[in-house]
Amino acid sequence: MHLPKKGLRAFGIAESYSGRVHSNLAGVVMRKDLRIDGFSFGQVTVGGTDATDTVLKMIQDLDRTDINAILLSGCVIAWFNILDPARITETTGIPVIGVTYEESPGLLDDIRYHFPGDQGRIDAYLKLGDRYPVELTKGHVSFLRSWGIGNEDAARLCRDFTHEGKIPEPLRVARLCARHLPCLPL
Repeated sequence: MHLPKKGLRAFGIAESYSGRVHSNLAGVVMRKDLRIDGFSFGQVTVGGTDATDTVLKMIQDLDRTDINAILLSGCVIAWFNILDPARITETTGIPVIGVTYEESPGLLDDIRYHFPGDQGRIDAYLKLGDRYPVELTKGHVSFLRSWGIGNEDAARLCRDFTHEGKIPEPLRVARLCARHLPCLPL
């Protein structure tokens, strides 16, 4: 991937969780010059295990070969529906960067509490690995995990897509889209 390229495209995916049975996902393809270049939408089960399959379907629905990176607004969405970014990278051949915005001790205790005995969910969470802090704009730190791309390149890509604050633009716009979607039909 040639990071200085202006036409570099990231596919940012964010959710709108409102406590329903399902949670909406919106995906935005954005060029590095911040031009929006496409959309895709999906729906995941709150508390389910279908997040990865839904994201893969959203990428497939785009039917594009020019996406250089996938940005996820968190890897644990819709009440512990845990994404498998390594599988997304393996399936698509596109690097994945998980972005979160707050420092925390993690979710392992919460998963154990809400899903006692669910070793599959615990293993999926542990497989995500540790997050690392990155200053995206002056004084604004986000936390990244990356697959298929080195930490330095992931940090640079996120900085390049962050206009202000700590949320890369593809994720900020995807979050706005997801929040304003009506509940999608199944």
